[in-house]
Amino acid sequence: MRDQISTERGSKPNVLVITADQWRGDCLSAVGHACVRTPNVDALAKEGTLFRRHYAGAAPCSPARATLYTGLYQMNHRVCRNGSPLDRRFDNLALAARRAGYDPTLFGYTDTAPDPRDMDVNDPHLTTYEGLLPGFTARQLLPEHERQWLSWLRSRGRKDAVSREIHIPVGAAAGEISDAAPAYSREETQTAFLTGEFIRWMGEQDAPWFAHISFLRPHPPFSVPEPFNRMFNPGEGPAFARATDRETEQQGHPYLAYAMPRAGKGSFIHGAEGPLSDWNVADFDAIRSIYYGMIAEVDDQLGRIWQALKDAGEWDNTIIVFTSDHAEMAGDHWTLGKGGYFDGSYHIPLVIRDPGAAAAGGIVDHFTSAADVFPTLCERLGIAAANGIDGRSLAPFLDGIEASGWRDAAFWEFDFRDIAHGEAERHFGLRSNELNLAVIRDNRFKYVHFTALPALLFDLSEDPMELRNLADDPAYASVRLGYAERLLSLRARHLDQTLAYTELTEKGPVSRRP
Repeated sequence: MRDQISTERGSKPNVLVITADQWRGDCLSAVGHACVRTPNVDALAKEGTLFRRHYAGAAPCSPARATLYTGLYQMNHRVCRNGSPLDRRFDNLALAARRAGYDPTLFGYTDTAPDPRDMDVNDPHLTTYEGLLPGFTARQLLPEHERQWLSWLRSRGRKDAVSREIHIPVGAAAGEISDAAPAYSREETQTAFLTGEFIRWMGEQDAPWFAHISFLRPHPPFSVPEPFNRMFNPGEGPAFARATDRETEQQGHPYLAYAMPRAGKGSFIHGAEGPLSDWNVADFDAIRSIYYGMIAEVDDQLGRIWQALKDAGEWDNTIIVFTSDHAEMAGDHWTLGKGGYFDGSYHIPLVIRDPGAAAAGGIVDHFTSAADVFPTLCERLGIAAANGIDGRSLAPFLDGIEASGWRDAAFWEFDFRDIAHGEAERHFGLRSNELNLAVIRDNRFKYVHFTALPALLFDLSEDPMELRNLADDPAYASVRLGYAERLLSLRARHLDQTLAYTELTEKGPVSRRP
């Protein structure tokens, strides 16, 4: 069927890559969530392939997206934090798409800090990490300040849309957790804005296209218009994965004791001040219900995109990838946001619909990584990455075939250095390059290796909430050693292999990349 589509069109397929920032992998009705309903993602999965155990490669946004866009683990792309530059030598999906004959076009943002080494120190692009991934043409930028969306709202008569205070629910005070709706409607969200811009652009195309829609939602601030604001009630959903109280949680590891008190409310509710620890059980319940509503709002706009593709006759000519950059703790372990080592930050959705694939409606339970998206698109478009990559193509799964020698565990990394201010370095008395962790997690155990802090080991079959650290239990010494060795072997296999697969011989260079 892959060749059939190209023959019928006389050209290559369209490609649409959609990311919804901070969407948890368990928040799909297709995987059995207790209350969230996502009919449009579910519809895509019925015609494509749903990957149930898909994980981000890192957190927060810039490191996670670097893995998605380059197919490299953090240990190789070295985007450690928001603001870490992406080395210009690395290939990425936009550059690869150009080599395949597309003009890859962005709607939203990529959170890419540029490589500063060939730029003037006064270049304003060096003052933000919200830069543009090399290779993309930007049709409609929408970084976190949202000024483009605010300007659009004002053009529609919303004269009060002068700042992000527009997210404060009507009748609520700044910083108040409220399920009241903001002043803008469901047709005026950031998601609706980008969706409309994409649909208008699609109508201008007369050749196969490659588009990336990068939605900000369900990223905070937690606020959403009607009817999504009260679609879910506080208390709905699965039990929170957390210790009995915040103090017990913080005692679980020195990293938690450092990070949890430093989390601020202002990152999640617009205008809020003070530490996250001021919020109680009811507050977390209320916030999570709003988060679920934000997911429903994005799903609603996805339905609009699906219909536009069908109306334009492009549905069966378009490869669609739906995923996220990283997930959201949503109250698990008494916190919000992303980072650390818990599954809640890294388990993300992935659905791929390739109309040229040999199977549809498949569900994959193998562990997959954000690093796999880039090589998958490369294979589908018939191009090769310009450097070594860590991910593997998911194409066999799209055709309903078991990929041989597939990974038996998820792997991700998190770096908590603070180059600009050095707070973490001073707190722990460690060098910046010692402030990181790596996780290997399979069906039974999860091992967390900190470079210079105590390790963690969880038996997920007995302790799915990750609350009992077994790393220092003598009965689990051999298990800990085994997983530490697996992690060491994984890292050894994935050291940069760009030129390692090439050998100069008397007949010239020989390259054999697996």
